[in-house]
Amino acid sequence: MLKSDASPTRKTACAPEGNPVARDNRRAQAVVGFLKQIEPAEFGAEPVIVEGTGVDQTPSQNANVAAQLTGEIELKLLVGADRMAHFNAAPVIASNARNKGSRKHLRSVYYDTPERTLRRNGLSLRVRQSGARFVQTVKTDAAEDPLRRGEWEASVASLAPDLALAMPFIPEKLRGRLETQPLEAVFIADVHRHARMIDLPTGSVEIAFDHGVLTAGDRSVPVSEIELELKSGSASTIYEIALRLAEHGAVKPSIRTKSARGFDLAADTPPSARRPGRLRLDPSVTLDEAFATILRSCFLHLLQSLPAAEDGRNPEGVHQLRVSLRRLRSALDLMRSVGALSNLDVLRSEAKWLAQDLSAARDWDVFQLETLPTIATACPAVAGFDSLGRAAASRQSDAYRKAHDALGDRRCAMFLIGLGGWIETRGWRNDVAAEDLGQLSEPAVNFAQRILSEQYAKVLKRGRRFRSLPAAELHRVRLATKRLRYLSEFLLPLFADRKSARKFSRRLVALQEQLGAFNDMAVTASLLDGLGTGPDSAIAAAAIAGWQARASVGVQPALRGTWRDFTAARVPWSSQG
Repeated sequence: MLKSDASPTRKTACAPEGNPVARDNRRAQAVVGFLKQIEPAEFGAEPVIVEGTGVDQTPSQNANVAAQLTGEIELKLLVGADRMAHFNAAPVIASNARNKGSRKHLRSVYYDTPERTLRRNGLSLRVRQSGARFVQTVKTDAAEDPLRRGEWEASVASLAPDLALAMPFIPEKLRGRLETQPLEAVFIADVHRHARMIDLPTGSVEIAFDHGVLTAGDRSVPVSEIELELKSGSASTIYEIALRLAEHGAVKPSIRTKSARGFDLAADTPPSARRPGRLRLDPSVTLDEAFATILRSCFLHLLQSLPAAEDGRNPEGVHQLRVSLRRLRSALDLMRSVGALSNLDVLRSEAKWLAQDLSAARDWDVFQLETLPTIATACPAVAGFDSLGRAAASRQSDAYRKAHDALGDRRCAMFLIGLGGWIETRGWRNDVAAEDLGQLSEPAVNFAQRILSEQYAKVLKRGRRFRSLPAAELHRVRLATKRLRYLSEFLLPLFADRKSARKFSRRLVALQEQLGAFNDMAVTASLLDGLGTGPDSAIAAAAIAGWQARASVGVQPALRGTWRDFTAARVPWSSQG
């Protein structure tokens, strides 16, 4: 849950991933016998280490068991533990389930090296016991699509991993390290699952009601979630069922895996907040496919940012969630260029609502983590910074509560599920007027050249006589520059083979960041105006205002130089790019 007890000491950086299980030199032969006997509560009390080259790789019953190369298309819905039976009786399940389903007790052990080689490279290695059967699974993180992950399974003899069976699905660059480093058990998932098959006209989905616990050493967290995994048909079926469940009760869409939760638990760190991945667009791609790729990227970034934002311990979570919502709104605005799309305004409005309820939390994070400590350190003779920090912490706490309420609102869940379904079905095709449909099948490069040229011209127009622009006009330049940056992130991959693309991107980013820093000063002024400080705090607030007024004058020469560099850069989408 997102913390609401914000304080001036809120940390941005997460602690490095730790090693919750002490190291030992047991050999694999001892591990096999031990793992057959362990109880979940005992797991993690002592180390379980499997040497990378110590697992018996001689011909055995495993030698003729081929690993299955598959993939999963899955979405989770987080629910309250006391509401699980309520959802099992939802009309969409009662009316469409094949039968009452099956119940299983699943015990899974997750392995990695002490340096977390697999996790750091987007992989997980798990051995799961269900009854007398043991299945080893290698999974990859979601790379470009929120629902899709790589998955490779193989039967094994026990809860001990068989590294030889996993090796074909491990990138070659990691195999040498895994052969020389020991594998250790990091955490255990003990889950009771009730699985049912749901058949709709668009596809079949296995719905699994999971409740249990993840345990690493002396730490544990509960599991209470509904997994929707596509078995056949269209992935839109997942969103269709999720939407009907959201109408039935409170759910939170999530793509965060048990693996991610368990490793964070073992390291005692909050969820990570990732920056968006770099888009890859082939220059020959159609506009329709480009839209789908861009929107999936925005949606993936949004879903990846949610856990850290909800947890609240890492301020980067709220920041990245706001960035993801701005990117999404820019992508939706981009699609308006094709024609009137009825659903765009609704989706954009919901994204704006959510972003607005996050903005105060981010503003106070910047003030508490950057502005206040920097100026307090530089002005040790000025009194009142401590009391000012306490007053700001109270506002920060209120802002985080507001963000928490928005993220827990059913409106948020409905927005996310609806957005995912719209992207999966490429709903914009149904919105585009018949006379505009042809644009979607045209090369995206042509569209990109026009859109980037128009936005670049708008930036240059707003930046005329840049040296003498007042603050209000610089703000308008900043907004136009920010939009150009997002459009460039979406569309410049179409011109990635041109040398000018990288240089232009660097100069655009530098300009936008400097304009953003200039804007942060204005935000600070508005925060201080509404803080209502006492006499001591007022002195510190005046010192901050004076410091930033002086800084705003000092940064202007550098800002003008950055503007010159930007306007001198060759645009990569031109015929000479």
